[in-house]
Amino acid sequence: MYNVLDVCRYIINYSNYKNYGISNLKLQKILYFVQAYFLINNKSHKACFKEKIEAWNFGPVVSEAYHEYKQYGSGDIPTVKFYTEFNISDPWSLKRVPFDDTVISDEDKEMINKVVDKFSKYSATDLVALTHKQLPWIESYVPHMNNIITNESIKEYFNAK
Repeated sequence: MYNVLDVCRYIINYSNYKNYGISNLKLQKILYFVQAYFLINNKSHKACFKEKIEAWNFGPVVSEAYHEYKQYGSGDIPTVKFYTEFNISDPWSLKRVPFDDTVISDEDKEMINKVVDKFSKYSATDLVALTHKQLPWIESYVPHMNNIITNESIKEYFNAK
């Protein structure tokens, strides 16, 4: 299982390499579909990333990823060559780290690529509308509550499809 920010960096870089472009809103929906794809299609049926997906007003959101990329607003997120790491117990220690996509296995990259390719032609708004019609979000959503969409509900829903 990966850290969601590593998965985000990979998705952003792959999307930019393919000239798809990706906003924070679209990234959030892609993360949801990546998680679903991993839960039902990889050999172990394990999640792609450990962070929780929440039911927000505009669909599924991983809050850690949202806060990392909210600075880009509705615009496309640029390619991630470096990112900043900091130690929460020492706010003065910032470290600029080059992104190394080898943290994600080649097999998992192929799975992520399939999801990104599949949804690349859809706008963020299209993906919001799609997730709003799916039971994992519908059953978890309560306005302003940010309830968790469980991996079990995602797996159950997509296995039935």
